[in-house]
Amino acid sequence: MNPILRRILWRLVAGIGVLWAAASLTFVAINLTSGDLALTILGGGDSLPTPEVLARVRAEYHLDRPIPEQYIIYVGKLLRGDFGESYHLRIPVTKAIAQQIRPTIELAVTGGSFAVVTAIVIAVLTARRSRWVRSAASGSELIVSSIPAIVIGIGLLLVFSFYFDLLPSSGQDGWKTLVLPTFMVAIPLITNLSQVLRNELEEVLEQPFITTARARGLSDAGVRLGHALRHALIPLITLSGFIFGNLLGGAVFAESLFARQGVGRLMSTAAGNKDVPLVLGVTMLAAATYVVVHLVVDLLNAFIDPRVKTT
Repeated sequence: MNPILRRILWRLVAGIGVLWAAASLTFVAINLTSGDLALTILGGGDSLPTPEVLARVRAEYHLDRPIPEQYIIYVGKLLRGDFGESYHLRIPVTKAIAQQIRPTIELAVTGGSFAVVTAIVIAVLTARRSRWVRSAASGSELIVSSIPAIVIGIGLLLVFSFYFDLLPSSGQDGWKTLVLPTFMVAIPLITNLSQVLRNELEEVLEQPFITTARARGLSDAGVRLGHALRHALIPLITLSGFIFGNLLGGAVFAESLFARQGVGRLMSTAAGNKDVPLVLGVTMLAAATYVVVHLVVDLLNAFIDPRVKTT
C-alpha cells in the first residue's frame, strides 16, 4: 500500500477512536454529576414541576433508563448523525452549533494565522543573532508564556479600550471588534511557536549545506528564507496543528471576555446548564476538528519533507 495512503487510513482509524472516546468521556462526566437532569430540562427547581411532569420528561429523554442503556441509545443516534435537541434552546444541536460557528471560525483562523506568521517573522529575525538579541527574545517569550490568556485579554481591554479608547471592548460588528480577541488568542501561541522555530532554525543554520549556500554568494535573508526556513518548518507545522486543533478552548475565554457569540461561549453555557446533547455536540465538533487538522498536518509534513513519504 502507498505509504501516504497508509498514513491517512491509520489517521482515520485513530480519529474514529478519538471521536468515540470524546463522546464517551463527556457523556460519563456529565451524567455522573449530581442533580436531576429532568429538573434541569424543565428550568430548575424554581419551575416546581409536578411528579407526573418529571416522569414524562424522564421517559421522553430516556432518563428513566439505566445509564448504560442511555449510552447505547445515544451512540446509536450518533451513528445516524442525530445529535438530539438542546434541552434549553429547544432546537436541534446541529442548528444551534451552525448558528454560532461562524464567529468562532473567524476568531480561530485570524488568531491562529496571525500567531504563525508572527512567530515565523520573530524566529527568522532572531535566530543565530547576537547574544543580547536572542536573550531578549527568549526572555520576553518566557515572561509572556507564563501569563494566563485571560490576564492578557484583560490587559488588552484596559489599555486599548478603556484607557486609549482605540478599539471596541465587546461585540462583533466590523473588523475592529475582532482585533483584541485575535491578539488575546494569538499572543500565547506566538511565544510557543517562535521558541520552537528559532531553536530549529539555529540547528539548521549550522548545517554544511547552509555554509555552501553562503559560499555561493546568497544573502543572509536568502539563506534564511530560501533554505533554512523550509527545513525548519516541520516541527512548526506539527505544533501549529496541535494549536489550531485546540483553539476552541481559547475561544471560550475570548468570547466570554469580549462578549462575542461563538461555539466556545455556547459550550460554556451548555456545560453550566447541564445541556447534555449540546455539550456532546460541541465536544464532537472539537474532536472532529482535532482529527482533521492532524490529518492535514501529516499530509503537509509529507509534502515538505520527502523522507516522511517512505515511513
